[in-house]
Amino acid sequence: MLATVPKPLYEQDFNLWLEETIQLLETGRLDQLDAERLIEELKGMGASQRQALASNLRVVLLHLLKWKYQPTKRSRSGSASIIEHSTRLLEALADSPSLKHHLGEIFLKNYLVARKSAAAETGLALAVFPEAPPFGLEDVLNPDYRPLAEGEERRDSGIN
Repeated sequence: MLATVPKPLYEQDFNLWLEETIQLLETGRLDQLDAERLIEELKGMGASQRQALASNLRVVLLHLLKWKYQPTKRSRSGSASIIEHSTRLLEALADSPSLKHHLGEIFLKNYLVARKSAAAETGLALAVFPEAPPFGLEDVLNPDYRPLAEGEERRDSGIN
């Protein structure tokens, strides 16, 4: 009969592994750390932050496109989604200001994804939505920003 090799602690109980890793760090017992796994987890945390940023960016861009190019279908839920996801972006940037540079780098790529999604969700032709974003990063980061449709005039509704 083959002897089974016990699984490492992080595979048996991830939370317990985290607690023990924190305790090792706090007590300065660095020689007992599973440094390879810790580095892997820290890299994963950074990737998760960037993925969440991209996801929230796409949602805001999608809803801003729908707001601008399908004004007859505007809804409170669409407005609430813009507020929710732009606020999530602002919170992420408050926690990690260095992510603003990353957000700028991924803006166009995520706009193009949102553009395709907007066409799919609205049933409008892809060509209705411009290839270049009709709003900028600062607009996306403003929970109160709402783009105007062609020919629409700004009303004093408290929302920009």
